[in-house]
Amino acid sequence: MEPALLPIDDLREIWSTLSPEERVEGFELLPRVEAERFFLERSAHDQARLLEGLTREERRLWIRLLAPDDAADLVQELSPEEREPMLLLLDTPTRGEVVALLAYAEDDAGGLMNPRFVRVRPDSTIDEALSYLRRQARERGLYETIYYAYVLDHEQRVLGVISFRELLAAPGDRLVRHVMNSDVVTVSADTDQEEVARILNRHDLLALPVLDARGRLQGIVTVDDVADVIQEEATEDIQKLGGMEALDFPYFDTGLVAMVKKRAGWLAALFVGEMLTASAMAAYETEIAAAVVLALFVPLIISSGGNSGSQATTLVIRAMALGQVRLRDWWRVARRELVSGLALGAILASIGFVRVVAWQAAFGTYGRHAGLIALVVGLSLVGVVAWGTLIGSMLPFLLRRLGFDPASASAPFVATVVDVSGLVIYFTLARLLLTGALL
Repeated sequence: MEPALLPIDDLREIWSTLSPEERVEGFELLPRVEAERFFLERSAHDQARLLEGLTREERRLWIRLLAPDDAADLVQELSPEEREPMLLLLDTPTRGEVVALLAYAEDDAGGLMNPRFVRVRPDSTIDEALSYLRRQARERGLYETIYYAYVLDHEQRVLGVISFRELLAAPGDRLVRHVMNSDVVTVSADTDQEEVARILNRHDLLALPVLDARGRLQGIVTVDDVADVIQEEATEDIQKLGGMEALDFPYFDTGLVAMVKKRAGWLAALFVGEMLTASAMAAYETEIAAAVVLALFVPLIISSGGNSGSQATTLVIRAMALGQVRLRDWWRVARRELVSGLALGAILASIGFVRVVAWQAAFGTYGRHAGLIALVVGLSLVGVVAWGTLIGSMLPFLLRRLGFDPASASAPFVATVVDVSGLVIYFTLARLLLTGALL
């Protein structure tokens, strides 16, 4: 008796909770057509782990279903000793394409591109070009990359590009060179994947040709590839903003030891940084002993600065990722964030001032110097929030200038930096305004 088939939606729903062995079992219960669809929609990591549980013949079947760029992504997920046996399962032409792709960095345009694209000659008629394109699509499996046809010379240099809409709308007897668009947006093979995504988005393109150092067309990066890149980059940035190293694999596929390693380093660094807060408190021990009431507002002051700094760094990092802000814009951003910080600080200062005055009127909490305490709290909030906003906005610029990922300026890191300086601002103002009164 044959086992019952598993609906694809059910497998999608429980996939992340299954063990590797259970994933293989569930996959083998899918109907053939749905199994193909399910396999193609998995990440390269999932595909690689899935093939590990199949027989050699089954691996051959499934890896040959992938386009060369997708097969290269899968092979990169394997250990070095597993790569060669997997490459041998591919047919000879595809293996050559995959090996060529593996020579590029994974996060560059060359590592993302598909070497299979549609090409036409400039002296062909539209009818000849359409007939040739149909033959290319059937023989070379170009269905998933048919967005544009690229017009190439005899040295494979790009002369122009023509969309399929334009091909179908043009008179059949016209030459391709008279219909093509010669203003072609291209990238080099070493262009970073984030820049590729920005260019595709900026020009509203479905595919982008990738050229080698001699200007010859090597492949195309499609919008589907970039969608995966955007998701990966956004996930990495969010994890870094949370104050940890980015995970290499999905959450449930990351081992406990690896998870601890990814988080422990940053936590330890932040803990050491927070020790400076204790040192700053110790430096003002005399003021705290003389006016214990000052200690009541320490959490309020430093958290406000940390929160404002976290807001600023998040806004700037995202603007950098979208290409809205560049290194040369640092002064414009600094001025803008300083003004914003002063305005935000004034808003919080008014709330803090009213709070002190109201509690004094209702409960007599702060004694006869409540007005001065309210003034210290208010001015401190203005200074700390403005400073936190400025620091939070400038740290991503500093990190990028030094060659690091701006997302490393995580919210916890910014908060730690601002905590120490916030205490200095608060107690310095307290010393200036309360000397002769409470101090």
